[in-house]
Amino acid sequence: MDIRHLQYFLEVARLRSFTKAAQSMFITQPTISKTIKSLEDELGVALFDRIGKRIELTDAGKVIELQAQAIVKSFQSLSSELSDLMNLKKGHIRIGLPPMVGSSFFPRVIGEFHKAYPDVTIQLFEDGAKKVEQDVEAGALDIGVIVLPAVGDMFETFLFVEEKLNLLVHPTHALAECKEVPLSALAEEAFVLFREDFTLHDRIIAECVRAGFQPRVVYESSQWDLISEMVAANLGVALLPEAICRDLDSERLRVLPLVDPVIPWHLGMIWRNDRYLSFAAREWISFTQQLLRTEYGGK
Repeated sequence: MDIRHLQYFLEVARLRSFTKAAQSMFITQPTISKTIKSLEDELGVALFDRIGKRIELTDAGKVIELQAQAIVKSFQSLSSELSDLMNLKKGHIRIGLPPMVGSSFFPRVIGEFHKAYPDVTIQLFEDGAKKVEQDVEAGALDIGVIVLPAVGDMFETFLFVEEKLNLLVHPTHALAECKEVPLSALAEEAFVLFREDFTLHDRIIAECVRAGFQPRVVYESSQWDLISEMVAANLGVALLPEAICRDLDSERLRVLPLVDPVIPWHLGMIWRNDRYLSFAAREWISFTQQLLRTEYGGK
């Protein structure tokens, strides 16, 4: 048995599929099947129960899974530490960003970081904040940017933006000339929301329910520019962060302060507090904190 065998086993256990695990690990399915069979023979137990096209962990497989996770995690930490010693500032960072955050806040940060550390590569993953948080927790990402607060308590966080949501309406809308709008005034409106994998989706619905109504959602999207265009086409109203609203065309849209309640939009970086971070990831955090504190007053 070697560490590769355990990594293959964990990937099959995670995906519940030999085919998907093989694709994920960039190997052939026969190779991963043979490895799992060899592991089962060596341990003298069946690790997976094959039920038609589905597979499930056996009781023995579940025990092995817990132990294998700890072993692989320790091995990865050892490998990362040795890599830092051997390669100094070379490295690779996996960062998760919600789409509107990436375009609004990070192009300059990434550019400045690349100038300072040209041998460090950055791989960006664009997903909703909920998915980003889940991937940081699972170890699929080193660092993520989410709408705070984080759900779990296993994260270190760095808050760098404190804003709120504004109401977006068509210029002909009955509320378009209001100085501010209470959330309860939107009870009969059609809403254009972010998709369910975005934190704002759940947060807006929860605030509407607290205000006494269930919002009527007519469209969902992962793109803030598409949401604003739907409002400009008079298909509904939307709630978007101040940072996004500042760049919108005031001739085609009206941006109004939302009150009673004010819905906060706090952005922060997160990373696991119980895992080893590579030199590159630690340097990204330090570098970004300094730059964002200067630009946005992050804490």
